Amino acid sequence: MCLGIPGEVIEVVDPAHHLAVVEVAGVRRKVNIGLLEEEGVEPGTWVLIHVGFAMAKIDEREAEMALESLQMMGQAYLDEVEAVRESQIG
Repeated sequence: MCLGIPGEVIEVVDPAHHLAVVEVAGVRRKVNIGLLEEEGVEPGTWVLIHVGFAMAKIDEREAEMALESLQMMGQAYLDEVEAVRESQIG
């Protein structure tokens, strides 16, 4: 199962290639933020991530609610965090 998972942008590391470091459940990985280019993404922005791409901006409260819901899903949530941990972009 693939889920969108919330993460906080820590740093935009390569604006030309639309890459940012995002923290998800204590794991930091590069994700592509190109789909949100017109919305503006900067450190502190919360995004919904799916398959290494930031798909939508969300606010911190939405992120907290999404994480709470995902954690109730048990193994599916753990699998998604592991997928983020293993991902390599850029």
